[in-house]
Amino acid sequence: MSDRRGGYGFDAPLALSGLTFGALVLLALSAASFAADIPLAGVAFLLGGLYTLASATSYLYTTRWGKFVVWEGELARLNGGERVLDLGCGRGAVLLLAARRLVAGGSATGIDLWRSVDQSGNDEAVTRANAEAEGVADRVELVTGDLRELPFEDASYDVVVSSLAIHNIPRSEDRAQAVREAHRVLRPGGLMLVADFQHTPAYEETLRELGVVDVRRRDLGWRFWYGGPWFRTVMLEARKPSG
Repeated sequence: MSDRRGGYGFDAPLALSGLTFGALVLLALSAASFAADIPLAGVAFLLGGLYTLASATSYLYTTRWGKFVVWEGELARLNGGERVLDLGCGRGAVLLLAARRLVAGGSATGIDLWRSVDQSGNDEAVTRANAEAEGVADRVELVTGDLRELPFEDASYDVVVSSLAIHNIPRSEDRAQAVREAHRVLRPGGLMLVADFQHTPAYEETLRELGVVDVRRRDLGWRFWYGGPWFRTVMLEARKPSG
């Protein structure tokens, strides 16, 4: 999505700041060690600094570019007339990608609690401004609400998506409740796409307990690494049974 016109901030900005600061500290210690003629320490700090800098670069790439490329590919399957719900939409990165693929009759709804700790500058007004900038405000609705108690009717949406949101719910039972709510509002035969780097096996287990059999998890690759393969993102894809 090289032509995106909104401002989408940084995911978990404290984590990115920590990686960047850590890299700078290690590189400074390396320089100080070489200056003090302690070459072994200098090499160790240098390798640590370069490793941490590479992690920060990976994180920055994912939050600013990579995740958009991945989600654009995931959403290419939309035919344009769907009702789409984005759980934890933040500033609208995924929500507005979906909205840009919709035509007359399609709509995209985003729900969030608008917490800036999860995404820099996370605010409903910012997301609304992004929708205007992308030219999709006429097909986007924003709702303030809790993923554990969605304010929508059963079977209201054709597609439910979520990107790095459900893991922010602290308790496992509450995360399971959010997955159950996502299943509830999804129409029979509808598609669920949940990208996360934690807890996806538990999300799958919850869906299977609800009778979903068409469900799988897959690695989204290096474009969705938050620092490296140890923070890789997994896509949970499921179809709600039609019967």
